[in-house]
Amino acid sequence: MRILHFYKDYYPESIGGIEQVIRQLCSGTAKLGAECEVLTLTRSKDNSTIQFEGHLVHRARLDFQISSTGFSWEAISKLAHLAKQFDIVHYHFPWPFMDLAHFMARVNKPSVVTYHSDIVRQKKLLKLYQPLKHRFLSSVDSIVATSPNYLASSAVLARYKSKTTTITYGLDKNIYPVIPPELIQKWTQRFNQRFFLFVGVLRYYKGLHILLDAMQNIDYPVVIVGAGPIEKELQEHARCLGLKNVVFLGALSEEDKVALLQLCYAVAFPSHLRSEAFGISLLEGAMYGKPMISSEIGTGTTYINIDGETGLVVPPSDPQAFGTAMRKLWDNPDMAKEMGRRAEVRYWELFTAEKMALSYLALYQQVLDEEMPSHDLCFQTQTNHNGTD
Repeated sequence: MRILHFYKDYYPESIGGIEQVIRQLCSGTAKLGAECEVLTLTRSKDNSTIQFEGHLVHRARLDFQISSTGFSWEAISKLAHLAKQFDIVHYHFPWPFMDLAHFMARVNKPSVVTYHSDIVRQKKLLKLYQPLKHRFLSSVDSIVATSPNYLASSAVLARYKSKTTTITYGLDKNIYPVIPPELIQKWTQRFNQRFFLFVGVLRYYKGLHILLDAMQNIDYPVVIVGAGPIEKELQEHARCLGLKNVVFLGALSEEDKVALLQLCYAVAFPSHLRSEAFGISLLEGAMYGKPMISSEIGTGTTYINIDGETGLVVPPSDPQAFGTAMRKLWDNPDMAKEMGRRAEVRYWELFTAEKMALSYLALYQQVLDEEMPSHDLCFQTQTNHNGTD
């Protein structure tokens, strides 16, 4: 079975949650005999096809962006050409240009959409995009919600419930780097006591201003790993609040990130908007056995982090509640350790890459099986027609 993934960003040029999911899908389904390739955009002048971790990445040159939506005329022609060579085209939503490319490339292959998130912020542009969005979602064969929480709370998915299934994200711990002792020692020397850790791209919906506001009345060490469009704004906010124990490390290597995940006391994940549909770095915290603090926003974050079991869940946009949760974990190390243990158990039960890959392969096969009768009918019609000439 051959699967083509299509999304605006991908490794090695871009590292983010959806990119990680596609990476894990390519790796996981390959172990089960499938062949995956990725079509993505690039800002580089070099748009050649490259190899990444055993699969091909086809790159189309980015022409321009409107409200974080990348457009590429080359991607349309590449999609039209590549789709013919694959059994399944796997789209990753949201990306409005992708919907347009699907129709302009006249893709006529079985199709699956992973619905990573509602579109939350661009309300005016969303009104213009609505007809195309619904035409696209109506045209695909199957839609995947990434958690039962998101399926239950998304008005868009409710419209397509009959063809929507739930497959949660999964991670393969074996593809994460093994950290050498000297790197552990380096970070231990720098942060020689307990600390809370945030990992992620610094975007508006990550709620880091809430975490910073919570730190006004507590002095626990907080380490923030990641870069992004509001990085300077957050650093200035921390400076204005006079926060001394908050450290911005910027973007780090995978090895450094894993070292800090292993060393941290707990994961702080203050995302406050539905744009945070799941939280890959939150799941990474669970994978490394860390207790978590997150907000109840009706998405997969609360499917990963069960309040009182794997960590603490607080109301969104509530710095006081977030600070209280931090204090509760800090003052109860035995409770925090037990929550981290249960978080890792839950990861192994529900969120492995193998489980995700098996579920997607079963869905791919189901979509192909459902397409077969119509394909057989077309073939029979063509044969009969040829026989009468």
